[in-house]
Amino acid sequence: MKQLKITNRRPKIVVIGGGTGLPVILRSLKEKDADVTAVVTVADDGGSSGALRKSFNAVPPGDLRNVLTALSDIPELQKQIFQYRFKKDDSTLSGHTIGNLIISATADMEGNIYRAIQLLATMMHVKGHVYPAAEEPLVLHAKYMDGTTESGESHIPKKGKMIDYVTVTCTDENKTVKAGRKVKSSIMDADMVVLGPGSLFTSILPNLMIPEIGEALLKTEAKVVYISNIMTQLGETENVNDADHIKVLHKHLGQKFIDIALTNIGQVPEFYIENEQNEEYLLQVEHDFKGLQEEVPLIISDDFLQLTSKGVYHNGEKVAEEIFKTAFNSQRKIKEYFKNA
Repeated sequence: MKQLKITNRRPKIVVIGGGTGLPVILRSLKEKDADVTAVVTVADDGGSSGALRKSFNAVPPGDLRNVLTALSDIPELQKQIFQYRFKKDDSTLSGHTIGNLIISATADMEGNIYRAIQLLATMMHVKGHVYPAAEEPLVLHAKYMDGTTESGESHIPKKGKMIDYVTVTCTDENKTVKAGRKVKSSIMDADMVVLGPGSLFTSILPNLMIPEIGEALLKTEAKVVYISNIMTQLGETENVNDADHIKVLHKHLGQKFIDIALTNIGQVPEFYIENEQNEEYLLQVEHDFKGLQEEVPLIISDDFLQLTSKGVYHNGEKVAEEIFKTAFNSQRKIKEYFKNA
């Protein structure tokens, strides 16, 4: 059982993940009176990030770029420049973003991705903390239900098979996988740790499979929240409901560790699914309330949908409000407990 701890400060909220869902939540949490830390996956090997990872033998910058932008207080025009992606007809820089190039160049200049991100965070007036989950690129490995295996974050979903388990290694297999600086201590000192939203096997679990991070999640006194995905994902979570997502996470760490499930019960209109531009996303994740009750002590369910011209996302403001309210109420109960003891 997690022990109560007394505190007299802003709640510390650590968000772990990657992909497009993480920045949505971080942008809204930034506006709350909370001490926000983002721990960002470093297993991406596709697109611009993958190309730069290969060229520099360095941590892929894409997810870190999006998180820095989400937490930054620089003017919108500067963010747009940082996020600008070169057109496909540019033979040299095709597909690369300016931000990816800047992060890679800064890491090369500083000799370390951690120092590079801290420098850029200062330059970009980041409100919060951004830490890479590891300080060198990781290789994601998957074992499928049929016993076969595949390696590489961008290759794993393309097999079209149900994934049983994932692990990570360093690109140099003689090295031990280690968490990045301040990652473990941030989790241990947090009031709340948030997982997701993001691809279950390729954005969230790569972080948890770093031994120090997995161990910290099992030992921390912080409440651990899982934000369930809205849509199933091709090659990862076909026919997987919200309770199944949590069962997978518990299976990977060998015990139940998630305290709160935040799940969407709003209905995605059929025409949004039919017109979804991202072919990875298939159908809406089904809600299994009974299954969730068997996995977690607390369920927060609501219509968390944000329908945009680009697709279906979480309503960052509503999700952040629930996260902050839960963290704040936990702190208040802790203070009242010690006051009345």
